[in-house]
Amino acid sequence: MRKILLSVLLYLVHLQVVAAPLTIQITEGAQGALPIAVVPFAWQGGGQGPGQDISEIIRADLARSGLFNPMPVQDMLARPKDGKDVSFKDWRVLKMENLVVGQVQSNGSSGYLVRFQLFDVFKQEQLAGYNVPSSERDLRATAHHIADIIYEKITGKRGAFSTKVAYVTSINKGGGKQSVVLQVADADGFNPQTIVTSSEPLMSPSWSPDGRKLAYVSFEGRKASIYVQGVYTGKRQKVASYRGINGAPSWSPDGNKLALTLSKDGNPDIYVLNLQRRSLQRLTKHYGIDTEPAWSPDGKHVVFTSARGGQPQIYRVPAFGGKVQRVTFKGKYNARASYSPDGKYMAMVNRNGGAFRVALLDLKTKAMRILSDGRLDESPSFAPNGSMVIYATKVRGKGELAAVSIDGNIKQRLALQAGDVREPAWSPYSQSNQRN
Repeated sequence: MRKILLSVLLYLVHLQVVAAPLTIQITEGAQGALPIAVVPFAWQGGGQGPGQDISEIIRADLARSGLFNPMPVQDMLARPKDGKDVSFKDWRVLKMENLVVGQVQSNGSSGYLVRFQLFDVFKQEQLAGYNVPSSERDLRATAHHIADIIYEKITGKRGAFSTKVAYVTSINKGGGKQSVVLQVADADGFNPQTIVTSSEPLMSPSWSPDGRKLAYVSFEGRKASIYVQGVYTGKRQKVASYRGINGAPSWSPDGNKLALTLSKDGNPDIYVLNLQRRSLQRLTKHYGIDTEPAWSPDGKHVVFTSARGGQPQIYRVPAFGGKVQRVTFKGKYNARASYSPDGKYMAMVNRNGGAFRVALLDLKTKAMRILSDGRLDESPSFAPNGSMVIYATKVRGKGELAAVSIDGNIKQRLALQAGDVREPAWSPYSQSNQRN
């Protein structure tokens, strides 16, 4: 009986470790971050009110962007709940440029109505104001949505707080065994959801353009195969299990195809799999290793890593086949490239001396900038608004995630309390976080 209880306890501990949120630490923020006050939202109703502090989630989102410097609540001279209660003079004295006020009220059985207003303090004018229906379960999502609105109204660029991040977590279970889990969490690391668990490696998660599916590589049965799985339905399908390598799936912008690496005909080459017709088109044919494909945002090209020139570099090929062109020339090692959502930049792994770091290539000027400062940084993935790049790194031998702004000024670390985290993939904007 004691053995059974011990097993149950160990299983519960394992679940808690796997389901633990990523802890995000801002290690460098932008100088001159905009001062903003997000006043605690007032509760309009009986009882204790909702279980989530919406204003605190909004403050954390804005701070995490590195572009805002939210005012500590304890430093606020007043806590207005509505625009008519605001004394702009008080907030100008505190040198706040923007102010957010709001309230939460009951909206029927287990429902809420969240009201908020965003003000320009010096102009004394309202920039935004919405009434957002929510529920206890969706309060965090509502807070992220409000943070997105605030971010866009002030910066002019769409926010990405309502998006998701997929990543692979490895837990050492002892005796040479491990549990490998593909997970999806909110962009702030909360609400982790397990997509698949395996005792074998899981690799290369890739989001479908609608944010509803993930393609990934699984080695279950000791053979590499590519699966497509619904994030919310759990339904999955094996789409590639050819002889040899089946790796590095990448969704086309229209969501109908996957670019992938196959070695079924000999050397690893780049293929395109039409998911509707289950037909394959071979894009490259070379004695060198071609791998890690990624689509251009317009769907016209596929970039990939190839050692055909003797050292790994980035090449591109038309999506329907044609002449291969070399893209990178700076440095002896460039790999794992991905386009920014606007197609202006390309993130990749660059070897700088003995270190592997994330670099950003300006496709117009051809200038390359090193963004990260680790020794083993890999798997860069752009946020859907193109403002930041998430990547995997090693900190004291432990796998963690990190994020950096495309100008290199804002840096964050994302870590689990236990286990190694790697292979991050930032989700696109999905139908559930469309604009108002």
